[in-house]
Amino acid sequence: MSPSSASPLIRPEELAALESGRDGVTILDVRWRLGGPPGIQSYREGHIPGAVFCDLDTDLAAPPGPEGRHPLPSAAAFQSAMRRLGVSDARPVVVYDDADSTAAARAWWTLRYFGHGDVRVLDGGMRAWTEAGLPVTGDTEAGKPGDFTARPGGMPVLDAGRAAELAVRGVLLDARAAERYRGEVEPVDPVAGHIPGAVSAPTAQNVEPGGRFHGREFLRERFNVLGVVEGVPVGAYCGSGVTAAHEVLALEIAGLPAALYAGSWSNWVADPDRPVATG
Repeated sequence: MSPSSASPLIRPEELAALESGRDGVTILDVRWRLGGPPGIQSYREGHIPGAVFCDLDTDLAAPPGPEGRHPLPSAAAFQSAMRRLGVSDARPVVVYDDADSTAAARAWWTLRYFGHGDVRVLDGGMRAWTEAGLPVTGDTEAGKPGDFTARPGGMPVLDAGRAAELAVRGVLLDARAAERYRGEVEPVDPVAGHIPGAVSAPTAQNVEPGGRFHGREFLRERFNVLGVVEGVPVGAYCGSGVTAAHEVLALEIAGLPAALYAGSWSNWVADPDRPVATG
């Protein structure tokens, strides 16, 4: 693994080879579901040997508030969490979740934002690992502390004002399910709808049945149809900055870099003066 790798993804067989080769890769289990149950339960029932559990709510986000339901953690808090999990600057990191990489993408993006240069997502997650017949353990891992240094700014971010501007002058993708974009339902946040000018681009369409990402050309065509082409600035948002990180990852696979509105809809609607569109 190296930061010059062509894809931010890694296949189960590739990860297994890294483990057997003792390359010193750090593996983070980021299984998480909105509303629970806590991912630590799945981790304890069985995980990739050597993996350490990473809690999306506490390790990859600050406490919820006006900045959103999953605001970015401070550099100091993130650095402390990653060092506790064994992350080091010079050691590659692989992150995974159950299957579709929604939670893993948040870990990938946050590590990249804070300056780690060699992070990969296990394509297909735990499901792909077990389907490949690779070993699973229930032993709790307690890795040696790492020496990761958090350096913010490694990935582009948007605040509410820049997201609104991008919706007019570029392409702002709404990564939530289409019915949430249209404002027909809103199961989590207090207001339904979308940022005016945003384009609906549900992340479910980034992956195949089973959870693996579609190929580069498929994704590139998908985003081209939505108006994302080279030279046009693009950003993504969702409810709280988790599935939007999955959108940014899919765009990266397609060779189309994008910014993340980390606060996303939960931050947008915290200000009642911000406009809301439906339909």
